[in-house]
Amino acid sequence: MRDLTPAATPARRPALRRLLREKWLHLLLVPLALLWLSPLIWIVITSLKTNAEVFDQAAGFWPKALNFANYPNTLAVAPFGTYLINSVIVTGSILTGQIVTITLAAYAFARLEFPFKNALFTLFLLQVMFPIYAIFLTNFVTLREMGLVNTLPAMIVPFVASGYGTFMLRQSFRQVPSELSDAARLDGCGHFSILWHVYLPLVKPTLIAFGIISVVTHWNDYMWPLLVTNSESVRTLPIGLGLLAKADSGADWPRLMAGTTLVVSPLLLLFVIFQRRFIDSFMHTGVK
Repeated sequence: MRDLTPAATPARRPALRRLLREKWLHLLLVPLALLWLSPLIWIVITSLKTNAEVFDQAAGFWPKALNFANYPNTLAVAPFGTYLINSVIVTGSILTGQIVTITLAAYAFARLEFPFKNALFTLFLLQVMFPIYAIFLTNFVTLREMGLVNTLPAMIVPFVASGYGTFMLRQSFRQVPSELSDAARLDGCGHFSILWHVYLPLVKPTLIAFGIISVVTHWNDYMWPLLVTNSESVRTLPIGLGLLAKADSGADWPRLMAGTTLVVSPLLLLFVIFQRRFIDSFMHTGVK
């Protein structure tokens, strides 16, 4: 019987080259994905170690036994349940306020005509040009005069408007054909009806993209909540992690990594559930 293996080998080569041509991007992205995931993997593995294993160079990368007790121990050190609720309230309130303000401001700057519109838009964008740390003192003094220090509104009020979000949405509104709004106006629609029924459905990708940026930014915010709060009842998750890192006996790294896992898990879960919508929002931001 003849051996067909040598003859079959040349026939496989075109198929292999075709596979490489079609999948070369995947071969490039897989190492990059592993590189991006490596800090998350290290955090999760460290959260399952003992404190002795973290500082023992001979212990190796993997823990000898999975120490899941770090998670309930972390929750017992600080009221992370309260921190979680506060983070959800603060992040959700900021996002809701920003969506309302940037939508109205962007529509006005994109489709309405009023005196000094361009000058006002330039002034409005100044907050994008200045770093947020440059206005911390002014915001703090204002909130103190209003009696809002050490309250949840103190972490929400300074961020209910966004110059970046207004600029982003204004550019999307300007890409919507004016014939659509003209037709709606002929049908008797006012500005709010046109905004709701014509513009907003067409700029959903932009709103989703901005929502992702806003949620990630304010969920992870540390400096401003640390400045305006001084009691556990109004603190957020990043502040709780900071308290774990500043313990009198030094940072308990397994517990700190367990707390970090708890903080980033909601965002990762949100991404896993809505990953297709997230990716589409960035790939198709704007109106074609």
